[in-house]
Amino acid sequence: MLSAVCVGETMAMLTPAQAVPLHLATELHCGIGGAESNVAMGLAAMGLDTHWVGRVGRDGFGTRIVNELRDHGVGVSGVEVDGSLPTGVYVKVPAQETDPDGGSSVLYYRQGSAASAMGRGTLANPAVASLLEDAALIHLSGITAALSPECLGLLEAILTAPRNGRIISFDVNWRAALWAGRDRTVLQRLANLADVVLVGKDEAEHAFGTTDEAELRRMMPDPEVLVIKNEAISAIALARGGSAGGAADTAGTREEVPALSVDVVEPVGAGDSFAAGYLSGMLFGLGQKASLRRGHVAAACTLSVHGDRGPLPPAEQLAAILDSSDDGWAAIHVVGGHFNTRTGA
Repeated sequence: MLSAVCVGETMAMLTPAQAVPLHLATELHCGIGGAESNVAMGLAAMGLDTHWVGRVGRDGFGTRIVNELRDHGVGVSGVEVDGSLPTGVYVKVPAQETDPDGGSSVLYYRQGSAASAMGRGTLANPAVASLLEDAALIHLSGITAALSPECLGLLEAILTAPRNGRIISFDVNWRAALWAGRDRTVLQRLANLADVVLVGKDEAEHAFGTTDEAELRRMMPDPEVLVIKNEAISAIALARGGSAGGAADTAGTREEVPALSVDVVEPVGAGDSFAAGYLSGMLFGLGQKASLRRGHVAAACTLSVHGDRGPLPPAEQLAAILDSSDDGWAAIHVVGGHFNTRTGA
């Protein structure tokens, strides 16, 4: 079975119950959240032998994270437990009806977390070294690079090590709060060391100063493929040439696949689900169009439900969706995780 390893921080997530303002909340719902672990759970759901590498504190939050990932079929043998530093926490404050334009907000309590102590020394852990050596895919994100100089060093070590047949993907995952006052050109350097780069078009403006496809490809010429997620419109794969994960492409090809029509319930986690869908397709040897479609399907499943992940449709239905004609694809409308065909479309 193909193996994937996702490296990064996962935090405890607290959310006011009944969607009340934080200062009025008497109850907080506890969950977990982390871009890389979201991708790990998505890849595991798609049939890949998936592992998460990270650090948590020796506390209840850390225990919850490890248990929940294990319950979702993600291997945790590469997780280190820190006896002195705490697990990071973030609070998701829901949008309020009295301020419809305010949107939801996030408060981070991650400085000095156990995960921020990850570094090149993490690679000396025999369990971590074995997982990375055996992986077909190693998934990283720009979030980790901003946590600490040591975390940046860890990403640099992984990205510059001999590939030995492995593929490294890098999701930019722009977080404005993490990069305030920092040198964001680090993201361009790291991304250009990866084999597959994923970035939202809205993120590209902040991280790289442009949303122009040609300019982005010029800034990152080395990855086999650059995937640009254009929100609810489409996803675009700009291939360098040769092959990425077995999907052959001629030099400089561009593939664009429109997003599915979705009744959106909550957007949280959709980008991570897209990444898991796309990367799984790539690992299974699918072409760019099919991999992008797989990403859209996974994202649609998450967009149409509450929570960070929505379940995929049954295998037979998923295959039919992925194999549909362009007209059939355009006619699909997703409601509550159900893929319906719009009449007259």
